[in-house]
Amino acid sequence: MKQLSVYRINLNNMDGDGTFLCPSCGALISPDDVSEKTYKIIDMETYEDGSLKTLSLMCKKCDAKIVLEGFEILRNPKNL
Repeated sequence: MKQLSVYRINLNNMDGDGTFLCPSCGALISPDDVSEKTYKIIDMETYEDGSLKTLSLMCKKCDAKIVLEGFEILRNPKNL
């Protein structure tokens, strides 16, 4: 059985538009890519108010699971 790699990425530590490289294989993962050719959303966790807490993706190139964190800044528009 293949072991699943899990990586955690905090969006607060990133610059730019949210595009990043898969920590396992280096595939480019972009929030603008809705084709699901590179990654697939597999789970999401929300706060009680419905805002996003975490988003889990699977890289389709290497099957790594990537958990995106750091959406808290979007809960307070004054921070933008």
